[in-house]
Amino acid sequence: MPRYKPVERNGLFIAVVLEEQIQPGTFEFALTHLVDEELDFTPLDAKFRNDATGASAYDPRVMLKIVLLAYSRGLITSRKIERACEQNVLFMAVSGDARPSYTHIARFVRELGPQIGALFTQVLLTCDRLGLIGKAMFAIDGVKLPANASKERSGTHAELAHRAERLDKAAAKIVALHQAQDEHGESLDNQRQARVDELRREASTTREFIATRARRLNRKGQELKTNVTDPDSAKMATGKGVIQGYAAQAAVDSAHQIIVAADVIGSGSEQAMLLPMIDQAALRDASTMITADAGYYSDENIKALYDAGIPALVADNGMRQRDERIDRAHHKGKGEVLHDKRASVQPIKLYRPEHFTFNGDLTACCPAGRTLKSNGSIYTHPGGAKVQQFKARDEDCRGCEHKHRCMKNPASGKGRVVSLFGRALVDDNDPSQKMRNAIDSPRGRALYSRRIATVEPVFANIRHHKRMSRFTVRGRAKVGTQWQLYCLVHNIERIATQATRTG
Repeated sequence: MPRYKPVERNGLFIAVVLEEQIQPGTFEFALTHLVDEELDFTPLDAKFRNDATGASAYDPRVMLKIVLLAYSRGLITSRKIERACEQNVLFMAVSGDARPSYTHIARFVRELGPQIGALFTQVLLTCDRLGLIGKAMFAIDGVKLPANASKERSGTHAELAHRAERLDKAAAKIVALHQAQDEHGESLDNQRQARVDELRREASTTREFIATRARRLNRKGQELKTNVTDPDSAKMATGKGVIQGYAAQAAVDSAHQIIVAADVIGSGSEQAMLLPMIDQAALRDASTMITADAGYYSDENIKALYDAGIPALVADNGMRQRDERIDRAHHKGKGEVLHDKRASVQPIKLYRPEHFTFNGDLTACCPAGRTLKSNGSIYTHPGGAKVQQFKARDEDCRGCEHKHRCMKNPASGKGRVVSLFGRALVDDNDPSQKMRNAIDSPRGRALYSRRIATVEPVFANIRHHKRMSRFTVRGRAKVGTQWQLYCLVHNIERIATQATRTG
């Protein structure tokens, strides 16, 4: 048998020079240099009033280095960060052997909000000075991440009130079941009593929330669902189901994938974030191209971009349908393997717009000779085309012998509506049409195709390499702070990578 050197797995007492653990070219080296030499901590220092009296505090420079190093290593909870400061030599070296408790770490992250924007900007200025921001194109996109809240605690005020009643009934049922089974009238055991107390406490918290929080309304005045635990978060549909969370936003420069702006929104709709994200990207110049996907598209946003003279390529829902390079037939679903092999019933072919006569005076004539009228409004189809609608009178269609050939639901009693599509309805001076023309051009397609390669690797780095799977704080302000801290980690990594390449 071959003999090998023994492998020591027990603890060792060795002399460690902390400064020597921070090697040039590493993330921790770039982090230490930035925090100690580049960033201005005057606003954070001003928070302390313990010069003569009071206990000494942890240096905010040390706390920031600890948190950013932890996030870079996939540690997000304050308890795990506390253990790392106690057991990991690298954390000891970066912090100068400071060992803050998890409460100090959690409080630092919660209270950093007012200063995080200035720190983020200072790091961006360093990136710009190093030539890491090209300013040719900024790609804006978002990623949906779970909040520190349960989606079961979401609903309208009426739904939440109903949930509180169900919680009380569940608690009463446990008590009643115990009383029915216990002949001697003994009290509940500890486990059941704890469950009853929990149900009643949650019911009380829900009712208090309803009484103290105003209803959350959308722009149309319709009530939205609100979460009791984190009211700023929202239910969002993702590829893996519905989550209670936030849509984390990032604007990324195409040169070296530096995040130039970061924010969060408690809504699945990202349209409202396009203009604020552009405003936050302070390092852009007049020629910087802004790209964003269809989630940010609205006619109001496009008009605002054109009015401000901001070069942009924002996709609409019909962009891919108009792209002749995409073989849409190839991507059609092939159906179930075990499909019904019975002969399918062929639907009756209905009258199409070409069977109608359009008179050019806001009227049209149907195959039965009856008149349809238009109000003159021209709408934009999801595919980008302009469309004008003509409607027949309800009473004309009810007794028409052609209604089974003309209407999908002849029994509805509604008049037929037919749409006129046409190039003549397109206004090339309309900002939305200009945007469609720009993104459909060869140059527009080439520029827009770079968007995914710019922003998606950034999200992949934060979500998978840094294990940022959910937020641990609550409220949009605190969640925004945590998201910006992760974006800082990404940017500092890019600085470290550039320093390694340049020697």
